[in-house]
Amino acid sequence: MQKILPKIELLLLGVWLGAACFFSFGVAPSAFSVLPSRELAGSMVNRTLMIINVAGLVIGVILLLTSLVQRGEEKKAWIWVQRVLLLIVAAGCAVGQFVIAFWMAYLRVQMRSPIDDLAANDPLRVQFNQLHQYSVWVLMAAMIASLLAFFVISRTYGKGGKANSGGGFELPDELKF
Repeated sequence: MQKILPKIELLLLGVWLGAACFFSFGVAPSAFSVLPSRELAGSMVNRTLMIINVAGLVIGVILLLTSLVQRGEEKKAWIWVQRVLLLIVAAGCAVGQFVIAFWMAYLRVQMRSPIDDLAANDPLRVQFNQLHQYSVWVLMAAMIASLLAFFVISRTYGKGGKANSGGGFELPDELKF
């Protein structure tokens, strides 16, 4: 189990980060450029973002729990860095889904018309745009934290020492800390 657990952690982080990147740089922009209305695009993006956020929360919590498993003589400082980064991933996804998305949905109900029909300086539209920006920042923070956690896990268990004991993932020399 000590040999395969870090590989599973890396796989989960990589899959989530890949999905988040695909959403951020592929799905969301494409939806707004291809679908016939911004309302439809917004609904599709909101639904897809919910999946990304819930998956990030679940994966973050699972990986936090697996970080409690003793795996050898890895340095405690790196384990704590890993845990903090995974906490940022989980918290970012939770805040994005259960706080920011909730308030954006509440504002959409208050608007009672498509957002594009509101004046640019309408208080509801201004607040919605601010929440959208916060949502982008929170997701980007979670993505950066997951990338850093990926490298921390790779570093911790990819050295070939006792913590690795199985010839796991080895970083190129340029990426080693």
